Amino acid sequence: MKINIHAGHNPDGKIACGAAGLIKESTEARLVKDEVIARLRQMGHTVYDCTCDNGTDQADVLQKIVSACNAHTVDLDVSIHFNAGAKDLSGDGRITGTEVLVYRQSGKANSYAKQVCDAIAELGFKNRGVKINAGLYFLRKTKAPAMLIECCFVDDRDDVRLYNAKKMAEAIVYGITGQRALKPDSDAAGAGGMSAPSESDKGASNDSKDQAATNQKASVVYRVQVGAYAVRDNAVAMQKKLKAAGFDAVIVKSA
Repeated sequence: MKINIHAGHNPDGKIACGAAGLIKESTEARLVKDEVIARLRQMGHTVYDCTCDNGTDQADVLQKIVSACNAHTVDLDVSIHFNAGAKDLSGDGRITGTEVLVYRQSGKANSYAKQVCDAIAELGFKNRGVKINAGLYFLRKTKAPAMLIECCFVDDRDDVRLYNAKKMAEAIVYGITGQRALKPDSDAAGAGGMSAPSESDKGASNDSKDQAATNQKASVVYRVQVGAYAVRDNAVAMQKKLKAAGFDAVIVKSA
């Protein structure tokens, strides 16, 4: 696929920099955007970063983003945002959730939007669904099918506790492609506890290398399948029960 992706608004500290609450929209949108781009490129997709960092006002930011998007012939335009308006800074135990906006109900972006909503909801966020908004400049003016993702609410304590930029990016990539992306190299080092060897490491003894191999074998994880469901909602319900019990549950679709 060929995809345009951008983070909404100017950077934090500048005019038209987006919503702020327990976290800041512009900062988090850029983190998620960078992760999404890295994963899509790793999967072999062509991705253009159309983020604006120097807009003079809100209208100028939007015009620059749309101009950058329309300079490329792509399959999909993606705008990454964070929502506000929950006003739950203390946390009431309820997730306000995620939603994706598109220009029209019959547009080509709708299927992508639904898949992204569902994928983010699998992280535990309330699925607010796909919403039609013909008034947004980005959705009206871009040439390719477009969707605007509202990842979660910056002013909801429960949303913020659940939110993780890398997991959000993984969900968005899965929603767009239907495939689980490999983690970028920077993630792999942090997640696996291993990084590229330093010069001193290269001279390690065979005993050290044997020990490292033994440690690596010990890190193998065996997964257990709980059930198989013909109806996705039933699978999601079971996944939620497992997560509530403390298990790292994932849904895998098989033909």
